[in-house]
Parts: sequence; C-alpha cells; structure tokens
Amino acid sequence: MVMSSSGAAPGELELVRAFVNTLAVENGIDELSDPRALGAWLRERGLPGGGAVTRSDLDEARRLREALRALMLANNGLSVRKDAALTLNRAASRAGLGVRFEPGGTSRLEPTARGAAGALGRLLASVSAAMADGSWKRLKACRAADCRWAFYDHARNRSRHWCSMAVCGNRTKARAYRARRAR
Repeated sequence: MVMSSSGAAPGELELVRAFVNTLAVENGIDELSDPRALGAWLRERGLPGGGAVTRSDLDEARRLREALRALMLANNGLSVRKDAALTLNRAASRAGLGVRFEPGGTSRLEPTARGAAGALGRLLASVSAAMADGSWKRLKACRAADCRWAFYDHARNRSRHWCSMAVCGNRTKARAYRARRAR
C-alpha cells in the first residue's frame, strides 16, 4: 500500500517510518530485496554504510525492520513479541551505540560501528530520541493484519488505528458489519 505524505513523521522519525515501510505486507513487495538494494536505500537517504553490504547485513536489517514494526503495533494497542526488544538490543550493540556529549551541554546517541551496522544504529538512535521526547508513541503500524503500514498519528487525541480510514478502516468496518449480519 502506498500512502500519502499525510502519514509522514516529523524529523528523523520519518526515516524510521520509511525504513519499516520498505516491506509492503499487503502485497509482499520488499524494497530490500538483496544486499545491493539495502546499500542503495541507505545511500539514497544519506546514511553511512551504503557501500559493501553483505547478506548478513541484509538479514539484520530485515530483523530490525520487523522488530520496529512490532513496537509500532504496540503503540497501536496490540501485543508485542518479547523477541522484538532482544533484536533491537542486539542491533544497538552491533552498532556500538553510545552517548556522545556536546560542548553546549547536550548529548545524543551515536553509533561507533561503520558500514550497515552503523547506519542501522543511526535509525535506532532516532528511535531512542523519539522515545525520550514522546513522539515515538505516535508512530504506529496499521492494525489491519493484511497491511501493517507504518504511519504517524497526527490526530490530536492519538486515536488513529489504521494507516488510512478510507482503505484499511473501511475494510475492517465492512468485515465487522458482514460478520454481525451473518449471525
């Protein structure tokens, strides 16, 4: 499913949303089809590490993507598999994420690893910053099991459940209506 920019997230969180949406669950199209595609995706977004990408890097990126999607489903009220946090912790460790202090009295997470692991670490640093500032809770994955598209909930009361009310919301409501009528 290709959504409009209305589901775009603010700042660096948009890169995380775009990364999760490299797999369109609805039709199975995966932008990260091979190591070369992952390298191109990283380079196109200005992330270091888009050079020589291995099959192992690709597998790690796909695991990270699905762990992030699981956390986005949790932001949308669905349960999360415990292994999602383990996957994120492993990726953070591989990236060598650590606190870097700035002379002006601020800090940020920064990966020390090079290559794809470092690039994925930059995504995790963005997630951590969003968790700290509260914007992470608005990054959700669509509740529709045949969609799972990542979107940013711009609703004032954070009440969106679907990436698109016109598509996934309508389908869900139509299914519920047909199920009630069948009884």
